Amino acid sequence: MFLGTVAALTFATLLALAPPAAAQTTGAPSQATPVASGLPLVEAEVRRVDVAGGKVTLKHGDIPNLEMPAMTMVFQARDPAQLGRLKIGDKLRFTADKVNGVYTVIDLQVTP
Repeated sequence: MFLGTVAALTFATLLALAPPAAAQTTGAPSQATPVASGLPLVEAEVRRVDVAGGKVTLKHGDIPNLEMPAMTMVFQARDPAQLGRLKIGDKLRFTADKVNGVYTVIDLQVTP
């Protein structure tokens, strides 16, 4: 019991004293805008929507938090209900992250 407590206190102390993690960047300018969640808001265009599969194909700009350059790729949607309102060609801004090893759209906003 005593060793477990000592180990827990040691871990907590080391965690508190650790320097903050630094994001690696490529040095290229990004058009991503940070949002309250801390994830950058990235501009994109809808290329394909698979509501049943909960997936969307986006042609997107750089995604700094994923160290991903601009490209076209498929994302899983955290909330597949958001996909029902999308059409091919829609312009949007979205946040993405890697969730359980899968690139996932966390939130999206269709732009005019």
